[in-house]
Parts: sequence; C-alpha cells; structure tokens
Amino acid sequence: MNMPQVVITGFGSVNPLGLTAEKMWDGICNGKCGIKTVSAFDASKFKCQLAGEVAEFSIRDYVPKSHRKATKLMSRDIELSVIAAREAVQLAGLVTKDAESGETNIEPLMTAINFGAGLISADLDELAAAVGTSITDGKFDMHKWGAEGMNALTPLWLLKYLPNMLACHIGIIHDMQGPSNTITCGEVSSHIAIIEASQVIQRGQAQLALAGGGEAKVTPVVLMRQILLDRAMFSSNDNPQGACRPFDSKAGGSVFGEAAGVIVLEDADRAKNRHAKIFAVVAGTGQSNSLNPVLHQLEPSGQAIKIAIEKAIKEAKISPADIDLIVPHGTGIPCDDAAEAKGIQDALGEAVKNIAVLPIKSMVSNAGAASGSLDVIAAVCAMRDSVIPAAKNFDSPIAGCKLKINTKKIEKKIRYALCTGYTFGGQTAAVVLKNYNG
Repeated sequence: MNMPQVVITGFGSVNPLGLTAEKMWDGICNGKCGIKTVSAFDASKFKCQLAGEVAEFSIRDYVPKSHRKATKLMSRDIELSVIAAREAVQLAGLVTKDAESGETNIEPLMTAINFGAGLISADLDELAAAVGTSITDGKFDMHKWGAEGMNALTPLWLLKYLPNMLACHIGIIHDMQGPSNTITCGEVSSHIAIIEASQVIQRGQAQLALAGGGEAKVTPVVLMRQILLDRAMFSSNDNPQGACRPFDSKAGGSVFGEAAGVIVLEDADRAKNRHAKIFAVVAGTGQSNSLNPVLHQLEPSGQAIKIAIEKAIKEAKISPADIDLIVPHGTGIPCDDAAEAKGIQDALGEAVKNIAVLPIKSMVSNAGAASGSLDVIAAVCAMRDSVIPAAKNFDSPIAGCKLKINTKKIEKKIRYALCTGYTFGGQTAAVVLKNYNG
C-alpha cells in the first residue's frame, strides 16, 4: 500500500527578526541578528544579559473578534503560536473559522494539530502575591500555599500555562477538530510534531495538519536555569550581534529567546485538487534517543543524531550525496555542537564535505520548542528561492568539525534539505525535505 505524499503548502513564524516568516528569512539572507540586551525584565545582575526577543504586538490584532476575550488566558507562548498559525493558514490559502466570513475550505474533523511546547514559565508578577501569603518565618510553607496562597491566583490561572493550550487555542480559532497532540521534548519538540503530523496524514487520519511549536524563554526563571546549567553565553553581553557562534572555535554558549513557527502539511492530492502552491515534500523523517549521563549535554558520540539522520535518509530513498543543504540545531554550546557535528558526519560520510550547512541560531536565538519549525521554514525558503545565505558569526570550526559551514551566499537549486535537532535530554530527530519542482 502506497502512503500518501505529504507536502508543505504554508508556513508562518513570529521570531526575533520579525513578526512574519518572510521577515525572518529576509533577515537571515541579509545576516541580521535578532539577539539584543534583555528588555523584558531587568537582567543586569545576570551573568547572561542577552536574548532573542520578539517585537511588540497586540494579540487582539491577530484573533477574530469572537476569540478576543480568550486572550486574557493566553501566555506569551500561546500568543506567539496563534500569530504564527494565522500567517501559515493564510499563506496556504486556507479559509477557516478565523476568517469570520466566506465559505471555509477545510474539513474540521480531518484537520489535525501537532504542536511542540515548552514548560511554560508563569509570570512572576502573577505568582508574587500568592507566594507572599505562603511565607512562615521567612520560608516558603507548602501547607500555607495550599490553604491560603493558591486562593490569590485567579480561578483560570492554570489555563495560561498548560502546554497543550497552544494547540488548543489554535484549534478553537480555526475550528480544527482532528487528531491533536502536544510534544514537550525541549528543543526537538517541533521537529517531532512535524514528523507526527506527517504520519497522521499518511495514515489517512487527516488530510491537513498544522505542525510546529512555540516557546517564550525570555523569563528570569528560564534564563537563570540555563545559566546554572552553564549553557548560556556569559562573555558577550557587550556584543549581542556576535554572541551566538554555532560550530565556531570561539563559541562559548547559547543565547535563548522566543519564537513560534507553524507549518501547513497536506495530502498532496488534496493540495493539487485545490490548486495550492506546494513549497516542498516531506520526504523522510527519523527519530532516536540516547540519554547522556550528563543530562544537560548531548552525548559526545552524537550517536542518536546519526541514527535519526540515517532513518530519515532511508525513508527518503536517497543517498547523502543527494542532499544540498543542512540546517542543523547548532546552539553555540561547544560540547553540543561538537557532538552534533560528529553525528552528522558519521551519518553522511564523505558526502558531508560538499553539503552547505546553514545554522540560524546566531540570528534567531535558541527558541526552545520553536527551534525545529524555524529550521524547517528556513530550509523551505532556501529551496523556494534557490539560495543558501551565509552563516553568521563563523570564522573557524571547533575541533573535530568537518561541516561545510556556509560563509558566503550561494545561489543553487536545492534538491534535498536536511534539518536536524536534539534536546539535552537525549531525544533527536531529522527531517528530509524534497524540492517539489525537482
């Protein structure tokens, strides 16, 4: 039995380079950087004072009138995801309940949502009063928290911070009632969401799916956690533009940020029948897991990355030499970059020396659960425009890295692109995209 071909017909993003996917791509093509000194809170006492922040917006401008009351229950993560989903739906030429006029062209029961989310950090201002009433003799009292502290929270407070609420709001706004799943696997969440959404379509459980992820990591708690884990860049607070240096010998850590990315996946026959523009084909996918005893670092061998790539290539029925572009995870954390490079090199062999590599976190920051969706969007845009932009902040490779980091703009037709991802918990994923136009 032949599986349906899954194609990409739309995409959208909110990120540090702009409030649309096209602004992100334009920024990447022109070597712009969305990393700046943190403005969301006072980070002057933090060892890392940098982040990739999204420009100001009003979420009420991006939801239908019927859903505006619900914006009170949206965390930052939800807001970013809702905006990205709207752009993706519109680019794909879909008419949903969100339009509030005209005849819709989706079947709600056959439209799925697979979405990546982080462990959403609560707004400290909202927690302050509740915590303040839970103190006994200068210490937090759990019994007092249960008896008194929680009463200071609004009754619907938790609904802002449940990871599944990103997909929930998108589903309600667009009336998408098909299979839904939320993936909380750190930075690889949206890779996996895209993979699972493709499989849902291949199984015939949906004709159409929204997939991707969103996360807002620009909070004091999240930033402090990354600092304590020694994953953040400490030495470039006075040089935000040059702070994140994936695979570079001068890399010293990652810079964290916020973003959302949404991909519209569709059964190819359905897309053709409605004369949709097809950007790319999801040709192959792979996943693996290999837990490193040092939990906050990727295993040095890169074995799980290697396995995921090999699975994706096998499913795509191609050889490594067919790949023209790699968009890696590339965080700027030296030990992780070295491990990812080794995994990619071991999977692709000698062919890796001829494949252009474009790491984008030096420009968009590490946006956690959104990362994979941004990588896929960058790969799709590169394929669409037949151009591979230059990497930013790369001068010389870290020890052992043989990847061909692209330092100059290349104009060429891209046949296949590979996106790789991992989270420091050991989960890895790979997605191979095929140029729909050959």
